[in-house]
Amino acid sequence: MKTLTTTEELAQFCELARTKPYVTIDTEFLRERTYFSKLCLIQMAIPDHEGDDAVLVDPLVGDLSLEPLYDLFRDTSVVKVFHAARQDLEIFFVEAKVFPDPLFDTQVAAMVCGFGEQVGYETLVRKIAKQSLDKSSRFTDWSRRPLTEAQQKYALGDVTHLRRIYEFLADKLEETGRAHWVAEELRVLTNPETYTVRPSEAWKRVKTRTVTPKFLAVVRELARFREGYAQSRNIPRNRVFKDDALVELASTKPKNLQDLGRSRLLLREARKGEIAEGILSAIKNGVECPADEMPTPDKTRDKLQVNPALADLLRVLLKARTESSGVAAKLIATAADLDAIAAGLRDVPALSGWRREVFGDEAIQLCEGKIALAAKGNNVKVVPL
Repeated sequence: MKTLTTTEELAQFCELARTKPYVTIDTEFLRERTYFSKLCLIQMAIPDHEGDDAVLVDPLVGDLSLEPLYDLFRDTSVVKVFHAARQDLEIFFVEAKVFPDPLFDTQVAAMVCGFGEQVGYETLVRKIAKQSLDKSSRFTDWSRRPLTEAQQKYALGDVTHLRRIYEFLADKLEETGRAHWVAEELRVLTNPETYTVRPSEAWKRVKTRTVTPKFLAVVRELARFREGYAQSRNIPRNRVFKDDALVELASTKPKNLQDLGRSRLLLREARKGEIAEGILSAIKNGVECPADEMPTPDKTRDKLQVNPALADLLRVLLKARTESSGVAAKLIATAADLDAIAAGLRDVPALSGWRREVFGDEAIQLCEGKIALAAKGNNVKVVPL
């Protein structure tokens, strides 16, 4: 097991990788104590090479630069293969504003190849590579050095088996003509907006029962302060204050430190200093927010006139198409999608792209009375009208 600790060693391996059709990549990171993920290890493997075909890259040792890896990411002649790539891509985007191109995500590919919804790497290793994984190092603190031999072996397993999985799934996509399905899904993963968190929009992730504009204005300002504070100091947002404390503060609206001290849910560290000052300022800004600048929740879906019988028929159609395509139902259409379609909406994810091929076209025809559903033995078939 070879570990690369210098920029020169990384550059040499990346140059070798650029002569191959693909390279498999994974990362190990920590995020429990920081806002942004701390990159601790990179694993890489290439096909058809004698000797050092799989390596570990240690970014915590010396003054290693990852620029050779980013150059490899930009080389469009080499496919960069990940499994469940979102968190890995976020790390590289935050660090260098670069995405691997072209990208292949085996989790996405497995979902459209009939392996179920959000299939795990271990499952693919067992079903495709016919191997088992040693799970003993799964909960390792990857920031600690030195890494044990067991930890290194575990880490390399995330890219060595990935080669067989990628080749199998790539062939399967070629056979079924579904490669463009995967490409559509990956466009979300390589969109900078996926990884851009704006403090001004952080309030939308806070769940509240009260949705009046005045209340939401305070929630927005508290969430904005918390997000900006956490980002600037690289600490988890919950270390500033948790969602339940945020909602409590928006309800009680403390005006001074004495009021703040009565909070049941606020951490002790947040009752003084910069955080306390930021909280009081945010509440004041929210309370004084002009009416025309107050946020309003999107109630469009709440007011939908859903035809329940039609929604049930759409669920039957979806189940039939799930069985015939081998694609997980939730990947094709969510329950909210079906209700929206049954209510007459057409700007729905299930009605665009590859989902329209599998389900959307027939869903619209069913709504328009152009097709019907009939039972044939244990199966459901579509009957033109």
